[in-house]
Amino acid sequence: MSTASSTPSTASPTSTASTASPASGRPPIRLGLRENWLQFTLLVIVNACVGGLVGLERTTVPLIGTHVFGLASDLAVFSFIIAFGVTKALTNLAAGALTARFRRKQLLVAGWLIGIPVPFALAWAPSWGWIVAANVALGINQGLTWSMTVNMKIDLVGPARRGLATGLNEAAGYVTVGGIALLTGYLATAHGLRPVPELIGVIFVAAGLALSLVVRDTAAHVALELAQHPKPTPSEESTGLASAFARTTWRDRSLRGASQAGLVNNLNDGLTWGVFPLLFTDHGLGLAAVGLIKGLYPLLWGIGQIPTGHLADRSGRKPLIVTGMLVQAAGFVLALALLERPLLAGILSAVALGIGTAMVYPALIASVSDHAHPTWRANALGTYRFWRDIGYAAGALVAGILADALGLNATVIAAAVLTAASGLLAARWITEHPTR
Repeated sequence: MSTASSTPSTASPTSTASTASPASGRPPIRLGLRENWLQFTLLVIVNACVGGLVGLERTTVPLIGTHVFGLASDLAVFSFIIAFGVTKALTNLAAGALTARFRRKQLLVAGWLIGIPVPFALAWAPSWGWIVAANVALGINQGLTWSMTVNMKIDLVGPARRGLATGLNEAAGYVTVGGIALLTGYLATAHGLRPVPELIGVIFVAAGLALSLVVRDTAAHVALELAQHPKPTPSEESTGLASAFARTTWRDRSLRGASQAGLVNNLNDGLTWGVFPLLFTDHGLGLAAVGLIKGLYPLLWGIGQIPTGHLADRSGRKPLIVTGMLVQAAGFVLALALLERPLLAGILSAVALGIGTAMVYPALIASVSDHAHPTWRANALGTYRFWRDIGYAAGALVAGILADALGLNATVIAAAVLTAASGLLAARWITEHPTR
């Protein structure tokens, strides 16, 4: 998708000046990363806080289920991931529709207010049901805050730098996820599974809420892009959630390919979230080593999205998506092939999963943005992120059922096969947008 410029043909492709009157007292609205660097940077920090809050759970919560509350069933342990994934997916879907009634900043602030009780519940929950309930609140928090940060960054930069914008956004979130997963593993080794590791989440909630109150809304940037868009605004009935959901889920071939790849990608994350701590502790690793494995995966996923997001703008979305899914499949194979040396197996698997996911994540969001008109882009992104994040619940559900029936190893094999198949479907369905 490209934007017709109102400036002369020599203007930079990364920015577009608005026609706002100087009498307003504010500088003219422009699209571009350089032109909006301050607001963009604030949103990067906000999304780092978003990632930090969910990073609290990556290492310790599955072990809290087994060691603190005595859960014997893997499916019961993974129920907190199912609750998180379903709630976050539904919130993503609702967030797109809610942008038609509320400003993005309002939804961002609301997400942080809902997230306030989460670290306290994780630290002192008297029963497993409280952990599951905390993950419902966490899912709403993540759905609203992460959706709004990615939408607002896309609004700010315009079409020319969407891959880089989403790469920076996702990098900020997932680097913090990985860092906090690593930190909580060490804190749990020194201080126990609760409450010290979970209470660092209070810092992220306070900082995220404070910065969200400061950042400016991006409605004017959306209006500018829409005014300069080369295609006419679609008819009213084609911009709603129902129509965007149908297009993004099935009717549009490329959007369908992106949605299924996103679902399987996060299915992998949900599966490893629950399975890897149990798998590697069963093979003799301690909490610090498991924290290293669980932290390395999202750290590489996060850092890697900066160059891969830029590469997606340069070389296209599809090659990164297809290759990234196949690299993730190889990561699961490595986890089992080297399991007699569990630390090496975990590290190599985490490296492959992290690099593969870094290739896929910003390219998928940018691809969806390419194929969606600005008038229904928020709903398209909400639908894509619905399917992507329902993968958390699907991964936990599949993992719980297969692990209880066939064991943890069979669960990892199933993930490898499913991920490779998803990559092949992406190769068949996704196309590059001709005006990207």
